[in-house]
Amino acid sequence: MLPVARTRDEAHPRMGRPGPGRAAAVLAVALAGIMAPAGLTPARAADCVSAGQVSGGVAWPRTMLAADSVGQFARGGGVRVAVLSTGVQADNPQFTDQVLAGNDAVDNKGTADTDCRGTGTQVAGVIAAKPANDSPVTGLAGSAGILPVRVVPDDPGVRETFAQPDVLARAVDLAMAKGADVIVVASPAYDDSNRLRTAIAAAIAADVPVIAATGDLGSAQDGNPTPFPAAYQDVIAVGAIDQNGKIFEKSGHGTYVDLVAPGVAVPTLQADGLVEADGTAIAAGYVGATAALIRSRVGRMPVADVTRLLTASASPTVTGDAFGAGVVNPYSAITGKVSGARGRALPALSAAPAAGADTERRRRVAAFAGATLAAVAVVAVLMVTAAIRRSRRQHWRPALAPPLPLYDEPVEPGPPVMLLDDPAEPAR
Repeated sequence: MLPVARTRDEAHPRMGRPGPGRAAAVLAVALAGIMAPAGLTPARAADCVSAGQVSGGVAWPRTMLAADSVGQFARGGGVRVAVLSTGVQADNPQFTDQVLAGNDAVDNKGTADTDCRGTGTQVAGVIAAKPANDSPVTGLAGSAGILPVRVVPDDPGVRETFAQPDVLARAVDLAMAKGADVIVVASPAYDDSNRLRTAIAAAIAADVPVIAATGDLGSAQDGNPTPFPAAYQDVIAVGAIDQNGKIFEKSGHGTYVDLVAPGVAVPTLQADGLVEADGTAIAAGYVGATAALIRSRVGRMPVADVTRLLTASASPTVTGDAFGAGVVNPYSAITGKVSGARGRALPALSAAPAAGADTERRRRVAAFAGATLAAVAVVAVLMVTAAIRRSRRQHWRPALAPPLPLYDEPVEPGPPVMLLDDPAEPAR
């Protein structure tokens, strides 16, 4: 039975039969109930997010991350990625039976395969969306499964987008119980708790990497509070950048940041369509997808090795506490390998010479250099002197050349002068 709101006339038949206007209202409410996502009342469905507009033909993160090249090596098949956020809209056309029912960790009952607020669907879209005609959105690990776990209330009227630490701890436990291979914490908490630390430590000990968004309160106005579990040592903390490699102005920052990934104006899924979304949650989705690709290609490995592989293969960026090791590089991460060999020790170095010996060496070098310069000067003087003496013996003097002699030319033609005869005396 669909939930249908009853009018006053229906509740009290004695007041008469409902008129045409009231009947139309009842029909409208019934249709709203049909159109509402499962688990939502018509009033709440009306406030849920809807699909938006996406500009451009190719999603820019696919170009930045060389996503088309990555698919030749791994697609995330057989890997289950838990998305801890607002739930995931499982009936989006670009999810093909990939989204499990999941769990609602807020109410500690029910499923999480609907998403009224949209963030979880956006994250799942960059992880595992299937290709579709006229859609620029394709997940980086398109064959991975999505396990949604709701950690914030599924109510658009609630302004807070962050989780409570004990709810996050419960969500991590639920994800582990459902066989998660990778955990993406898209909605962080801003309070620490021992229960959350224990849950994260259990996941790490089971070789399940935890990738956490650094949160969207990193601006000066918001005060940049410390996000959890992103600030934990063994958790991979992810910030967001734009298409030009600049840090997202709201991205949380600190020494705990490990990597950055696309997180500004990113085309992804929302409701039954598409949207362009911002946030570190999207960036964490890309790193979580990369971890799923590693798991799919290499198999289970210690979280420390996964972290080392992701950070060592990252593309370099400008320095600063907002960027960590750089931009996640899925291609390098899945084609690279963590070396288990220890670094070789440096060769033994001889002791430095004593101070006195060093002074004596410098004195000898200076004396040799001075003697060499003096010898060169003496040779140069001798060569110049010899050249001057030789020129004097050859009567070399600087002067002008003498004038050429003048000869009288006879007016009358004379006998021919032979070539070897002496000419007539020159005119005086």
